[in-house]
Amino acid sequence: MKNPIVLSASRRTDIPAFYMDWFMEGIGRQSFAVKNPYNQVIYPVATGPADVHTIVFWSKDFSRFLDNGYGQRLQKLGYHLFFNFTLNSGSPLLEPGIVPVADRLEQAAELCRRFGAQTVQWRFDPVCFFRTAANGADSNLHDFETIARAMAGFGVRRCVISFVDLYAKVSRRKAPADGFAWIDPPLEKKVRVVVRMQRLLESLGMSFYLCCEPEVLEALPPGTRVLPGACIPNVFLVELFGGRLSFQKDAGQRRARGCGCMTSRDIGGYADQPCFHNCLYCYANPSAGK
Repeated sequence: MKNPIVLSASRRTDIPAFYMDWFMEGIGRQSFAVKNPYNQVIYPVATGPADVHTIVFWSKDFSRFLDNGYGQRLQKLGYHLFFNFTLNSGSPLLEPGIVPVADRLEQAAELCRRFGAQTVQWRFDPVCFFRTAANGADSNLHDFETIARAMAGFGVRRCVISFVDLYAKVSRRKAPADGFAWIDPPLEKKVRVVVRMQRLLESLGMSFYLCCEPEVLEALPPGTRVLPGACIPNVFLVELFGGRLSFQKDAGQRRARGCGCMTSRDIGGYADQPCFHNCLYCYANPSAGK
């Protein structure tokens, strides 16, 4: 018998924040017509309860999702839910469209109350270093400890991070402040940052995963409890919900860079469902080059 799939909603946009009505229409049809972002070929993805093991939602703002009860409606239809909550330090330079940290922590607490803390994976992603004329060298790490302690208090036990990838279209974007420039720190500094983060997370009972950073993982001191990351963790999803899933690595992701994500079907589109958070570092930001 064919294994059911993980439905990824979505790496390419923020469906919980902007497109849940569209998503629920597709669930009602039990099918999505998905456009390959590279060759524009359209293919169907069956999404009935028998076809889907787990829906993995990716978002920086679950307020609409929670306010409208979409999760409970999906559970009543027979779907398992897992949440990749990207929750970074507040930064109007890097994330101009994101609500304050306190509001997002309230959302995280509510996700844990409604669906169980084990279904929430915290992504502090990406870690960014930069400089501005006003402040000199800076980063987005200032709220990390506050967020970590809050998430641990809610019962969240998984944290995934990566360092910003300075794609060409990211570097071309208009500077958000005078003298703004990205900084790509040396490997030694990245290792020190990860070690400090790991010590804090371990003290809070949280597992720590590093996404697509093989050089950093290789350079960590012996005994540092940091694991390769998987934002789509099929083995863990089977532990949570039972059933069957493929444990193959996702061929569409950056396996050579250490992406541990397992097979899923992503149903978002960069062009058809543009994200409006306008995060400066994001490859899915439609304002590339502006």
